[in-house]
Amino acid sequence: MVKKLILLMIAMLVLAMANSTKAIAEEKIIKIDGSSTVYPVTEAVGEEFQKFKKGAIKVTVGISGTGGGFKKFCRGETDISNASRPILKSEMELCQQNGIEYIELPVAYDGLAVMVNPKNNWVDKMTVEELKKIWEPAAQGKITRWNQIRPEWPDAPLKLFGAGVDSGTFDYFTEAIVGKAKSSRGDYTSSEDDNVLVQGIAGDKYSLGYFGVAYYEENKDKLKLVPIVNPKTGKAVIPTMENVMDGSYQPLSRPIFIYVNFKSAERPEVKEFVEFYLKNAAKLVKEVKYIPLPAKAYELALERFSKRKKGTMFGGHQEVGLKIEDLLKREEKTK
Repeated sequence: MVKKLILLMIAMLVLAMANSTKAIAEEKIIKIDGSSTVYPVTEAVGEEFQKFKKGAIKVTVGISGTGGGFKKFCRGETDISNASRPILKSEMELCQQNGIEYIELPVAYDGLAVMVNPKNNWVDKMTVEELKKIWEPAAQGKITRWNQIRPEWPDAPLKLFGAGVDSGTFDYFTEAIVGKAKSSRGDYTSSEDDNVLVQGIAGDKYSLGYFGVAYYEENKDKLKLVPIVNPKTGKAVIPTMENVMDGSYQPLSRPIFIYVNFKSAERPEVKEFVEFYLKNAAKLVKEVKYIPLPAKAYELALERFSKRKKGTMFGGHQEVGLKIEDLLKREEKTK
């Protein structure tokens, strides 16, 4: 009797394990990684999509930065890569080496915010030249006090916080401000996680830092936004939705993207997710404090995806000061 009971228990355990293995095998997972800037948008879409599918499909979203995300994506480890800048030539080559083809889809517009601590009572605006003086490689170990930027500012330590080197925000900021992507001083607190930067700026009166404006909107009680002087108009402008959309907040406005693995797009769950993303992006982008593209841009992106148009519109390099209408024109030309 005892022997039969033991055999029955073993049989039930084997059956349970088999069912568990089958369930794992049948579980549909969409793997996404990349930009911390794009993360809030994709995370919001992922949550809504999972609700819509009643848990039948799982969407995982990681934050390893745009560069870190492309490394995984171009090795075939993820289905979709979040990117706060276009794919670069080196990343295109890595994808090609591994036989990874992709579809590039713009999903929103973003402004990079420059911030100081709320206790900072001397900064009312800054120019691109002043930001360059702070962030260029030659500033390392030399530009360390506020009065070195403007003599009337305090003789106090300058504490800097900014994006990590794997971040698309780092690439874009350095190109827009310093004039060359990835060209930056290294003696600052860096992170691919913007929440770390928020805490750093919020915790030091003499701090200055930069990251996507959506994270400022989430933490505006802890931070003070710095208006940036538009090099063409001479007017100091903050990154509101209107200023980003009309192109007056320059040069720190940019489109942000998702890249879809071409083979992954053939899987029904990935296809459905991407279509859901583009159809619901405008609403969800606003909810997470980003700037939605015009309806026409999402229509063009959907068309691009439905036609499985491979490759990039940017030729392996990023562009500074690209306006929404420029993006629309480029999308129209690729039809």
